[in-house]
Amino acid sequence: MRPLSELLQTDDFTRRHIGPTPEEQAAMLSELGYATLNALTEATVPAAILRHDPIQSGGPVTEAQAIADLKRVAQKNKVFRSYIGMGYSGTHTPPVILRNILENPGWYTAYTPYQAEIAQGRLEMLLNFQQVVMDMTGMDVANASLLDEATAAAEAMTLAKRSGRSKGDVLYVADDVHPQTLDVIRTRAEYFGYNIQTGPADGALPDGTFAALIQTPGTHGDLHDLTPIAERVHAAGAELIVATDLLAGALIKPPGECGADIVVGSAQRFGVPMGFGGPHAAFLACKDEYKRSMPGRVIGVSRDARGKTALRMAMQTREQHIRREKATSNICTAQALLANMAAAYAVWHGPEGIRTIAERVHLMTGMLYTALHQSGHSPDGFRTQETFFDTLTFAGDVDLVRARAEAKGINCRYQNDGRISISLDETVTLADLADIIEVITGEQADLAALETVAAHGIPADLQRTTSYLTHPVFSAHHSEHGMLRYLKGLENKDYSLTHGMIPLGSCTMKLNATTEMIPVTWPEFGTIHPFAPLDQTEGYAEMLTELEAWLADITGYDAVSMQPNSGAQGEYAGLLTIRKYHEARGEAHRNICLIPASAHGTNPASAAMMGMTVVVVKTDQGGNIDMADLKALAEKHSANLAALMITYPSTHGVFEENVREVCDLIHRHGGQVYMDGANMNAQVGVTSPGMIGSDVSHLNLHKTFAIPHGGGGPGMGPIGVKAHLAPYLPNHAVRPTSGSRTGAVSAAPYGSASILPISYLYIRLLGPAGMKAATQVAILSANYVAHHLQHAYPVLYTGPGGRVAHECILDIRPLKQATGITEEDIAKRLMDYGFHAPTMSFPVPGTLMIEPTESEPKAELDRFVTAMLGIRREIQEVQDGLLTATDSPLRHAPHTQDDLMTDTWDRAYSRETAAYPTRTQKQWKYWPSVNRVDNVFGDRNFVCSCPPTQEYADFEFAE
Repeated sequence: MRPLSELLQTDDFTRRHIGPTPEEQAAMLSELGYATLNALTEATVPAAILRHDPIQSGGPVTEAQAIADLKRVAQKNKVFRSYIGMGYSGTHTPPVILRNILENPGWYTAYTPYQAEIAQGRLEMLLNFQQVVMDMTGMDVANASLLDEATAAAEAMTLAKRSGRSKGDVLYVADDVHPQTLDVIRTRAEYFGYNIQTGPADGALPDGTFAALIQTPGTHGDLHDLTPIAERVHAAGAELIVATDLLAGALIKPPGECGADIVVGSAQRFGVPMGFGGPHAAFLACKDEYKRSMPGRVIGVSRDARGKTALRMAMQTREQHIRREKATSNICTAQALLANMAAAYAVWHGPEGIRTIAERVHLMTGMLYTALHQSGHSPDGFRTQETFFDTLTFAGDVDLVRARAEAKGINCRYQNDGRISISLDETVTLADLADIIEVITGEQADLAALETVAAHGIPADLQRTTSYLTHPVFSAHHSEHGMLRYLKGLENKDYSLTHGMIPLGSCTMKLNATTEMIPVTWPEFGTIHPFAPLDQTEGYAEMLTELEAWLADITGYDAVSMQPNSGAQGEYAGLLTIRKYHEARGEAHRNICLIPASAHGTNPASAAMMGMTVVVVKTDQGGNIDMADLKALAEKHSANLAALMITYPSTHGVFEENVREVCDLIHRHGGQVYMDGANMNAQVGVTSPGMIGSDVSHLNLHKTFAIPHGGGGPGMGPIGVKAHLAPYLPNHAVRPTSGSRTGAVSAAPYGSASILPISYLYIRLLGPAGMKAATQVAILSANYVAHHLQHAYPVLYTGPGGRVAHECILDIRPLKQATGITEEDIAKRLMDYGFHAPTMSFPVPGTLMIEPTESEPKAELDRFVTAMLGIRREIQEVQDGLLTATDSPLRHAPHTQDDLMTDTWDRAYSRETAAYPTRTQKQWKYWPSVNRVDNVFGDRNFVCSCPPTQEYADFEFAE
């Protein structure tokens, strides 16, 4: 019998996470000419940076043990009824949405919908989200989500400056904007050179004001009459930005009807748990004239090759990948999964349901208002205005109220000036309301009597009179069977990791294990307010402390900030930390950022947002940093050099041999090295940024550390830094996380905290050996694919010995020149073979970048190789003159059921070739729901609202 140490199966998760079996790994290694994973690693990773000591993370443990241990940690959080407000509200996630979106890998393992033909389901729900925002705000156009309300407000600030009329530099911020929003705006404004001034919402605008930011309902609950404010702001030549609440929009006049130019907010209370700060879908809506400048993704309506209505991400030329250092936003990921939940919440409840919830919340707030008046308390006693939607602020005995509230498990907002705020939400029951009244007044409430005399906090001239959510989708799915089938129908249109490999280079579409996902919906994590008292969040504190320590060890850094809630946000936070470091040393003039030509588009965009001047470093013929050019530029800009931004392994998919020399060179000239963490999946356990010599990195937890991509978010981008940068990490005005004077970069102190258990469990389950093995198999799988495809498609860049890192770039340009077949043709044809396309034309135009990850079984790798070789044979037919490119199945791809069901077939290839190019498709077939989408038509005929339902039914698109 085997020893007990083997039978305990503590490392069982590793074999479930890593796709190829040990026997398959041996066979793959043999084909490459290596005996072991270590041998391949030593031949691929430069010897000077190889890590020899194990990761200090503990583990591995079984899945059952990991869940039980984390549950004990979670139970250290105290689940109070939180009425703190400040943009975060209790909500009920409808179970049909919880189970079929949030807990459903068909939704959460999908990628950003760049390949529209296999993403029509989530594109439709994101279009619904835009329609919800447009309806509730009264604006012309909305994007498909941003990271949080505070960063949405910061994006609105730059949009107003870029698109508005004023040449001034002052942003006027009302003094009742949420404090975390003001904190983030101040941080963002500093390096754009904007001057932030605050005052009353109806106060006089300072000279040079380019925009005013007004919050209604305000952070204390007051409603503002936006119409005269808009008139005054516009008369001054400025733009009006309004931060608002979607649920309040059911009852109060929407900002768009009052003259607002830009509207921002959070959709959190539309069915998304508070989650200690996130993730939540923020929104930005604006006037039509700003649509081509607005940040974030916009879903638009177009048509496919058959004229059928089809959706796509519109106007992608606005994105930072294109604009680079000219960008004023570095947005890469959004909050697609949460936006889908919020849109589904609106679909489920419909206009009547949303209004019912809003009226209930407002009525109970009015009952509370009356109870306080009858008890002698004056709501918002330091103010005369008595308008409200869901929040009341009043003077009271803070110590007494706090003691009573804590005894009943209730959180209120206690302000520094002695006032108390209470924000009600849809979870409040009559029993809750009675408890709240007793906590404040010390008296038992007669709720029936209060209902008859409840105050109404919305004056007649501020009440909404227009309809909303009138599109049929918001009235069609109110039974659970109807909603279930609607969600399932959308899911079935989309390709996700439930269908097969998503080989996107630089995206790391690895396994998002079910065990890792389970804690996300635990109430101990999901219902915690981000500003709950510290003694109620001890479970979060313990998990965060341990996770930060693990990440610091993995990266070789000394400190970690968990605040950035996306990779691009992490880039921004890292460069902010560098700038603050230079300033503290009396070297604020250091503003030159060197960036290789191959860098991710967010790198130059992030540097530009930090007020840095971007200087591009050439790359050599091997795809590496051109050392001669780097040395010349470092010398030229030595006095003003702030940083170098590099990615490692490089964006070209190789471990550059001279990376330490690069870091040393920058340090000699007084700069700091920022290492982009996009390719960290090739480093964990075999090297580390700190070992290599960098000073700061962000980590894409939604890549390397198993947080799912969610169809375009959520993400997390914590940063690790060396000790000398630690004092300059982001802090937070509401809930300080350090003694740093650096401002906040996200609305919540720990970003999207409720998804951090995923990465925590990933590390705990794999343990040191498992994480190293995952990295090594990721490198093995990429080299295995490259080895099998190199004779059909040239591998553009390799390192010494012909090896690649964890991804490889296939050069399509010679085939394109010879045949006219493009990388897009290959990408679309892969859909017929049952695959998502690799990354197209990044970082090199005319190429495909493939990253198989460690999680794909060898059989899936072989299936992909078979597909790519099959496509190469189809290209050869064009090359040999048997078919023209126009007549080829590649040019008509992807093929749909509509194609096959036509009475006539006039193509130069068979129906079987079109839909079943290999035997695998006859056993199981994924069908794209639309043919190739017409991108040009969609941009020329820009529509970002829900089309008439009939267009989905009869497949016609009106010319």
